[in-house]
Amino acid sequence: MTLQLGLVGLPNVGKSTLLNALTRAGAVVAPYPFTTIEPNVGVAALRDPRLEALAEMVRPERVVHATVRFVDIAGLVRGAHQGEGLGNQFLGHIRDVDAIVMVARCFEDVDVAHPYGRVDPVADLETLDLELALADLGTLERRLEKTRSSAKAAPREFTEELARLESLQEALQAGQRAAEWGRQNGETERVRGWSMLTGKPRLFVANVAEESLPQGGPLAESVRELAAKEGGEVVVICAQVEMELIDWPEEEAALYLQELGLSGRGLDRLVAAGFRLLDLVTFFTITGGQEVRAWPVSRDTPAVAAAGKVHTDMERGFIRAEVLPVDELLAAGSWTAARDAGRVRVEGRNYPVQDGDVAHFRFAV
Repeated sequence: MTLQLGLVGLPNVGKSTLLNALTRAGAVVAPYPFTTIEPNVGVAALRDPRLEALAEMVRPERVVHATVRFVDIAGLVRGAHQGEGLGNQFLGHIRDVDAIVMVARCFEDVDVAHPYGRVDPVADLETLDLELALADLGTLERRLEKTRSSAKAAPREFTEELARLESLQEALQAGQRAAEWGRQNGETERVRGWSMLTGKPRLFVANVAEESLPQGGPLAESVRELAAKEGGEVVVICAQVEMELIDWPEEEAALYLQELGLSGRGLDRLVAAGFRLLDLVTFFTITGGQEVRAWPVSRDTPAVAAAGKVHTDMERGFIRAEVLPVDELLAAGSWTAARDAGRVRVEGRNYPVQDGDVAHFRFAV
């Protein structure tokens, strides 16, 4: 699977700079350059030291990283749900993303105008929340109209569905996010099926000035306080620094980030937060000497379903999974050596794939 993150923010928060920095920085560690699918979408390969270590051991013809797809919609403004600005044209583009990244401007710059005259990330995020909720209410109203029409012909079949939709409508009107309503009512999966923007998992990015790194300063702290109310995570990034480091040699960029007190590039930290938010793990496959590949899946994905990510034939004809943690494989020096030492485990179809597993799936055609 490709992790999909939707970037949402007001105009002039640095989303475009962030998108360009993230995707181009990702291309540096990929075996192929990043691909821009359309003006608002970028794809980057994800750095994983374990995959790189496997590639060093196996020396395959091809190394395939996991990827993240960033969808950047135009800056939202008040009234976007009614067509104000350009944001409304693109809201539909983020209905299918896995999670939403709320980008907040946490820097002062007299040369970069703020749409409302002053930098206030909390007020900006509240504006975004309102617009997303109003967009959801519009979507919900259309669904309600169809359900009410269907209920007239078959009331018993649609009574419960109608009650759920009306309950969610009341919650949204009261300022509650669809995600919160879903958790309270045990309807999280149903909310996801309804494609509610406020029902998606989300995290926050505080885009700060370089001098505010690594913690972000008072403006970023206000974003942390807001995020903490919903158990959300905040990633502090200086998009301008990330952009400037794109063309630096990798070692020099790493040293400079250390001097700034940062553990790595913004892409790596943001994607790591996305993995935690969505509770994803990564397993690896080795195809002879031809390919080493990383596969992100949801935690506790059974082996048979993980095999299906590699190829549908593997899922249909699944026999067993031969599994070894990546660290043990690297210590053994080869799959053959690990197997001869009795380190490779045999697991059945319901085995929950673990983060860092190297898996070889046996299947019947």
